[in-house]
Amino acid sequence: MTQSQQTQQNSVAEIIKERRSIKLFKKDPLPQGLLEELLNVAVWAPNHGVREPWRFIAFQGEGSKFLAESAFAFVKRAIADPEVAAKRKEYISNIPLTVIVVMPEDPRQREWDEDFAAASALVQNFQLAAWEQGVGTIWKTDPYINNPEFRTKIGVKPGEKIVAMIHAGYPETVPDSRPRTDASELLKIVDFYPENGVVE
Repeated sequence: MTQSQQTQQNSVAEIIKERRSIKLFKKDPLPQGLLEELLNVAVWAPNHGVREPWRFIAFQGEGSKFLAESAFAFVKRAIADPEVAAKRKEYISNIPLTVIVVMPEDPRQREWDEDFAAASALVQNFQLAAWEQGVGTIWKTDPYINNPEFRTKIGVKPGEKIVAMIHAGYPETVPDSRPRTDASELLKIVDFYPENGVVE
């Protein structure tokens, strides 16, 4: 491995460990063209047969207000306190960018699983590429994303699944890291042939 490759590898590792889920965003809009730039990085996620099982619907500016209004119709039913529901609507309205990642729901289970895994890898790629540019994100899967009326309102077609709502913008605050379980505690290495033919 060359020195430049080692440096790049370290950079990727640091970005993975430094990234945080951001809940509070500044109101500043993201630069024009940045969304496309980030998505063009994200689409390099591994995907079986290069099926590219995804498409994107992005909301910004007045679109964010439309998204908030569409979500509010269902949020106010789920949240008993009207004031809390209204604050949720205001929160979504003020997020600079929300990207909806959509995948086709293949009727074949194996392909569905592969496509969902690929689209999830794409979401992580997007978050890491954004963090590298100083942009924070959070991956949301609020209950209303499965509501048929909400899906229709935001342009999701029958036979499609919303994998993620990615809120994005410049962070207002960055939370502290939360500890992770050391992988060695969760790892089993099999370097022998089990006598009974089963790994226990």
